[in-house]
Amino acid sequence: MATDSIDYDGLMQANPTEVFGNRDVIQRVQAIKRLYAEDAMLYEPDAAVQGHAAIDAAVSRLLGRLPADFVFSAVGPAVGHHGMGRLSWRLGPPGGPAAITGMDLVQISDGRIQSLFVFLDPAAP
Repeated sequence: MATDSIDYDGLMQANPTEVFGNRDVIQRVQAIKRLYAEDAMLYEPDAAVQGHAAIDAAVSRLLGRLPADFVFSAVGPAVGHHGMGRLSWRLGPPGGPAAITGMDLVQISDGRIQSLFVFLDPAAP
């Protein structure tokens, strides 16, 4: 796939809402299969997992620790080139202050996420 034909924004905006923010397991698994390569890697600060089932399990654990009203939302558009993209995001109650902010960096192959690196911003003092 030519790098200039990748829809970085579409792919990366879908990830925080359809995968990481989706509490419906069936819809989330469908989104993972659509957005991620079968052997995709998810790198979080404290863990790394591979494959659709492991990514779903990691997201499920994360959502289980969050308040039910917290949502992920993008902070601006995603940008990328040469198969690499980045997206800043926030997590918190809708319309409320962000509890956590961070950035996703992805490697894209054949139009799907091959690797996702999740970076969390340091907490404000």
